[in-house]
Amino acid sequence: MQSFNRIDVEDARILIAGATEKAREIGVPMCIAVVDESGNLVAFERMTGGKVTSITIAIDKAYTAAAAKKATHEYGEASQPGKPAYGINAAIGGRLMVVGGGLPLVVDGETVGGIGISSGTPDQDRSCAQAGIDAFLARHAKAN
Repeated sequence: MQSFNRIDVEDARILIAGATEKAREIGVPMCIAVVDESGNLVAFERMTGGKVTSITIAIDKAYTAAAAKKATHEYGEASQPGKPAYGINAAIGGRLMVVGGGLPLVVDGETVGGIGISSGTPDQDRSCAQAGIDAFLARHAKAN
């Protein structure tokens, strides 16, 4: 039998709050998705002005980051023509994202979830995702 850690909705709210704060700071309304370690949606927020087309993208970025245990921008680099993962973006029904903005949430060496952000540039999305993770890890460190 296996045991594992999983984020809950309270954890997701912390991640979303951190990402939202960064999005406001840079002036880009975002779509923010948080998933558990298996890539299942735990929470989602579309900030006022977040792009409708970014809803699915944010969810799929979070899914990719958690389920594959890898940042989406890393897949972006590896999926270019001539690279080892060329064409991987077509995997799993096209859900695997290769654009920056999806990051796995790792606690004590274990992937416990993921966050995906969309509506800005890949760098803006990624910086908001990192801000969400930083907020979560700061709260997690205080609790332990």
